[in-house]
Order: sequence, then C-alpha cells, then structure tokens
Amino acid sequence: MFESLSEKLGGVFRGLTGRGRLTEGNIGEACEAVRTALLEADVNFQVARDFIDQVRDKAIGLEVLKTLRPDQVFVKVIHDELVRLMGPVDPKIPFKVPPPTVIMMAGLQGSGKTTTCGKLARYIMEKGHRPLLVACDCHRPAAIEQLMIVGAGVNAPVFSEGIGDPVRIAKHGVKAAAEQNCDVVIVDTAGRLHIDQAMMQEAKDIARTVKPDQIYLVCDAMTGQDAVTSAKEFNAALELSGVILTKLDGDARGGAALSVKAVTGKPIKFLGVGEKMDRLEEFHPERMASRILGMGDVVSLVEKAHAAVDQQEAARMQEKLRSADFGLDDFLNQIKQMRKMGPLKDLLAMVPGMGSAMKDLPVDEHELDQTEAIIHSMTAKERSNPDLIDASRRRRVARGSGVDPQDVASLVKSFGQVKELVRQMKGAGMFSGRADAARQMSQINLFGPQRKKRMRSERKRKDRKRRSR
Repeated sequence: MFESLSEKLGGVFRGLTGRGRLTEGNIGEACEAVRTALLEADVNFQVARDFIDQVRDKAIGLEVLKTLRPDQVFVKVIHDELVRLMGPVDPKIPFKVPPPTVIMMAGLQGSGKTTTCGKLARYIMEKGHRPLLVACDCHRPAAIEQLMIVGAGVNAPVFSEGIGDPVRIAKHGVKAAAEQNCDVVIVDTAGRLHIDQAMMQEAKDIARTVKPDQIYLVCDAMTGQDAVTSAKEFNAALELSGVILTKLDGDARGGAALSVKAVTGKPIKFLGVGEKMDRLEEFHPERMASRILGMGDVVSLVEKAHAAVDQQEAARMQEKLRSADFGLDDFLNQIKQMRKMGPLKDLLAMVPGMGSAMKDLPVDEHELDQTEAIIHSMTAKERSNPDLIDASRRRRVARGSGVDPQDVASLVKSFGQVKELVRQMKGAGMFSGRADAARQMSQINLFGPQRKKRMRSERKRKDRKRRSR
C-alpha cells in the first residue's frame, strides 16, 4: 500500500539532500512537490492544502542541527504532520460490562462488509471474547449464506432468521447472545447507496432498536475520495464510532486513509489488507506514517512475529543457526512460520531500508509453494543432508514436485550458499548493513527457480519505460 506516494515523497526528500540549510525557497519547492504527490494519491484537496500549510509553517525558520541534514529535518516535519492528520486513534474496542457489547457494521454495497464482519469476529476471539454474528442483510441475494460461510471459517456462531424484518432480527440476535453465552454481538446490515433513503432509514431503525455500543463504517479504500464522502453521509445518519478501510492490499492510492479522519472527525480503527480472515490490522497513525515515508514498521513486524512464531521452535532454530547446523526441514518450518505472518512483500516493506533495497525484486508467493513442494518430495535423509542429492535423486524429486531437475539443483545450490553465508556471519559478525544484507540475500535464489529470469525481465521493462518517456 502507498507505494506510489512513498516513491514520490522519497524523490522530494532526495531533492533536499546536499542543501546547506532549509530556506523559504527550497521549502516552498518541496511543499509544492508534496502537495502534488498527495493530490495524485487522491487525498482530499482541502486536506492536502491544510497539510501543506502546516508543514510550511513548521519548516520555515527551523534550525538544522549540525548532526542532521535538511532532508532529515523535513522528513521529521512530514512524519509529525501525517501522525497529526490521521490520529490520535485508539484501535482497541471498549467492551461493555456487563455484556454483551453490540457492534453494528454499516457500509456501501461491495465494500467488503460481510467479510470484514468475519475478520472482526476472529480479531475479537483472539482477545478472549466470544462473538455472535447476526445476519441482518435481507436484501442482497445469498448475503445470509455468505455470513454463514464466513462465520464457519472463523468458528464464530451466526444468528439468522432468514429473510425477514432486519430490525426484528437484530433485536432477537442481541437477545440470543445471552442464551448462547456470547459477550459480543456483531450486526451485519445490508449494503446501501448514498441516495437510498429507505435503506438508510433501515440502518437508523436498527441502531435505535439495539442501541449499539460501537458503529463501524466499512469503506473500500480503492474508491478514494468517494470513501470519504460515504463516511460523511453515514456519520450524519448514524453517528459513527470509527471507520474500517478495506482492500488496502490492492491498487489503493492512500487518499482515503489520509483524508477520512480530517474530513469526518471519525478515526480509522482497522485496515483490511487481504482476503484471508487474519488480514485485519489495527490502525496506528505513527506506524502508518513511517510506512508511507519508507521508514518501515518494526513494531508491527515484531507483533506479527510474536503472534505467528512458535517461541520454542525459534529458540531451537537460533541454536542451529549459531552452529550452522540446519537442514531443509528447518528451512521448511521457517517458511511456514513466515507465511503465517502475511505476504512476503508486506513483511519486507516493514523492515526499515529493506523495502527500497529490494523494491526491484519480484516477490511471488507461488514461488514459495514450489519451494515447499520440492522439499516435501525429498526423503528425510535428503532434507537433512542435501549434498546426497545426485542426478538420479534430482530426477525423482523433480517428478514428485512437478518441476525440472535443474530447479531442484538450483534450490540445493542456493541452500548451500545460505549455509556458507551463515558460517561467515558466525565467524566474522553480522552484515555491516541492511542494504548489504539485502544485496547478498537477493543473489541467493531460494524462493523459486525463475526469480533471476523475472528480475532481468523486470529490469528490461523498466528500462523500456524510461526510454519511452
């Protein structure tokens, strides 16, 4: 997410590199470039103008310490203003005592509301609560069936009375929560349009009847400023508690995330960053600002690792790395734990400096599938000692995994390079810098035999694009 905006802002900061100090002239040029980048990212015009005014006022006359460069100071000003623009936000859900806590979900048609209900239920269950999903979308065909499937996918019960009066169903659902020992109720309402007054009235009737403790609006971030417009309309009708932005893993330019709080006064509570049920993230303005500016997001990365990685397995693997005594079974376990944390491209973007160092490296999750298939086709002895794999064994492993023998050879060779690299690290200390580590690791083709070919193809495509300008 925000790749285009991050790249454009990076160009602005590089333009200030080498300047002796911040002046009104170079600040003005930089602010104009930032404003253009924000507008191209579909940020609301008024929000972009106010943002630039704040940045300009803070940056002009700012003393640059001898230990800092002007571009570093300007980055700090932009970061602080981004945090102010999007925050403050507390992503925690205030659970009511005594229960149940009633959460009402609203949104436009096609915003991903029903799927988000399932993601939110899973998130709440991880916090130690038991949610009940209530099917009140009686208008969209198969909406109730979809919620049933979503609920089953996260092991959350679903209350439904079929096609009927949504207000009555919502009321009965809240009552059923106590009977089923559920302390949270998530009411899935029908998707609607801005101009559909009858549907908006239905939402208001449900809210008036069940008196929800939280009302969340689900917005499709790919609709840009239209998401902000819908938030204003729904807030006028329902008095929202917060916004959940979905589909931020797609081609969203980021304008909704940067605009919705300033325009509506309602905070973003969560982000939907993928189709899977575990792809709902708490929204933290400081972390988002760091991601936009290419600083990474170490805190979120650590949280993902803590949730996904088995601590005993991590300690065992750490000891194996110290002794450089590990096989392909260990590597396979690391792949599985890493994939629990989310897409590899997203994880790399969270490492400070790593995203830009590896931005030209194509990342395809299907390559991991192929790598896993190759390892699974090996015997236990071969996984423990890949040097045993000769030509005949390569052909057998290739047949079992559906690849060419040279792909098996490539994986074995690359794994040997990794072991040798670990031995060097053990003997001479860690890499001198993250960029150096990225360069060395990118030369090792562990995650798919076709990577180098695709990298060359990507470079040629970018060269053609530059020449055509």
